[in-house]
Amino acid sequence: MIRINSHYTKLQASYLFSDIAKRVAAFQNAHPDKEIIRLGIGDVTMPLPDACIQAMHQAVDEMADPETFRGYGPEQGYDFLREAIAREDFQARGADINAHEIFISDGAKCDTGNIQELFARDITVAIPDPVYPVYLDTNVMAGRTGAFKNGRYEGIVYLDCTAENGFVPALPETPVDLIYLCFPNNPTGTTITRNELQVWVDYARENKALILYDAAYVAFIRDDSLPQSIYEIPGARDVAIEFRSFSKTAGFTGTRCAYTVVPTTCRAFDDKGQEHDLHSLWNRRHCTKFNGVSYPIQRAAEAVYSEEGKKQCRALSDYYLHNAALVIEKMTALGFACVGGKNSPYIWVSGNRGSWELFDLLLNEAGVVCTPGAGFGRCGEGYIRISAFNSYENVAKAMQRIEKALG
Repeated sequence: MIRINSHYTKLQASYLFSDIAKRVAAFQNAHPDKEIIRLGIGDVTMPLPDACIQAMHQAVDEMADPETFRGYGPEQGYDFLREAIAREDFQARGADINAHEIFISDGAKCDTGNIQELFARDITVAIPDPVYPVYLDTNVMAGRTGAFKNGRYEGIVYLDCTAENGFVPALPETPVDLIYLCFPNNPTGTTITRNELQVWVDYARENKALILYDAAYVAFIRDDSLPQSIYEIPGARDVAIEFRSFSKTAGFTGTRCAYTVVPTTCRAFDDKGQEHDLHSLWNRRHCTKFNGVSYPIQRAAEAVYSEEGKKQCRALSDYYLHNAALVIEKMTALGFACVGGKNSPYIWVSGNRGSWELFDLLLNEAGVVCTPGAGFGRCGEGYIRISAFNSYENVAKAMQRIEKALG
């Protein structure tokens, strides 16, 4: 008989957004005339940069001409985009990354979820708490965890991120093989310094571990002292894979384009301790299961690196950071402690009460939707995440409602 992968039955995190949807639907049914302002989801709201739109139009026109039509492209991505990424995102900042080490994909979420296929099932995985659910759920699906008890899965090494450590986790107390890090962080909005990141790179080198580094929100960094790539840190090429996305950088959530960097020197080991390069393994997986991002979308992504594209993308992230500054100002004035929002589109708010209690209060009294921190892990209890992804007018209106409800 056909049987299921029983590890799927252990999944718990899916309740978060379904619970949010149910509570919002109940509120809307009870108050059909009440406008709801959503500051919970991490989706962008502003249009694509004009430079990207123009490049996409031109590429579509090329697809209409037999002389310039393109069918299947290279699974790893077209050279024009890979070379632009290597030059602008890495080499310009002194990071030794070459075009052939970059793999274009349809989303950082997909890549962070799929990368774990390269690793043995019995490795020890370290994951921050609170955390973006994809890191945890895909390892549950793969069978690397035990049962879910007291808010956590057996077999995972949780890296607590709390106010006491500035939401930057300490090194694990027990040996681990695979480490997930995300900065600027989702959900807390915090960042990591060069010295702090060097500690993790040194740990990975000393313990033959690997870091999966999610830098999807790097476009929001305004502090030049902060690293924008883990490859700015000496030694990282050998022990780190980095994930990037055009979703927040240029508003590509609906058009789908991202990339993963796997240096040719990045390594892992087999059961006998023999070293293998992960670049070759990921290339094999990528070419087997992925047919590439469409040509017009890759041309649109290339336009991000044009002079006009750079200005327009910067304007987008500035817009959302302006929203975040307003959220911080108003929530702080109401007595809430806030982190994030200065180099990130997310504001992590200490609610001085249960996460769901504050969620319900903001929904029912202000008609504002946030995300309960408890949905991101046990250490998220007592917090909410507020997203800056909305129009400034809606953010201002939401803050006025919250002031009226809580002031």
